Amino acid sequence: VQLQASGGGLVQAGGSLRLSCVASGHTFSGHVMGWFRQIPGKEREFVAAIGTAINKTFYANSVKGRFTISRDNAKNTMYLRMNSLKPEDTAVYSCAAQPLGTIEVEATVNTPSLYDYWGQGTKVTVSS
Repeated sequence: VQLQASGGGLVQAGGSLRLSCVASGHTFSGHVMGWFRQIPGKEREFVAAIGTAINKTFYANSVKGRFTISRDNAKNTMYLRMNSLKPEDTAVYSCAAQPLGTIEVEATVNTPSLYDYWGQGTKVTVSS
């Protein structure tokens, strides 16, 4: 699975952005998909994940209520709608996919080491 993230940019605090992650291959619908973010010098941080059932979503507490993860299996694409952005949301955002057959619980979907496939990051900068 190859992943391509896009949609980052510069936005003022309180604004919105939508990130997209397009996947290659024919197995997209069978993968748990996630978004992570990283600031230079800090560890990668879980943002959100979506299971193979589109209504099974997981969020970090820091983004709950502001971000919405979704997927369109017909388009092999995952999205992250980010509203009410804050300066502390500034980071490089990466999308990732877990291997087929992963157990879809919070303890597994929020762990970066359990994702086998990663896209390049897209930078989000939120100005105050």
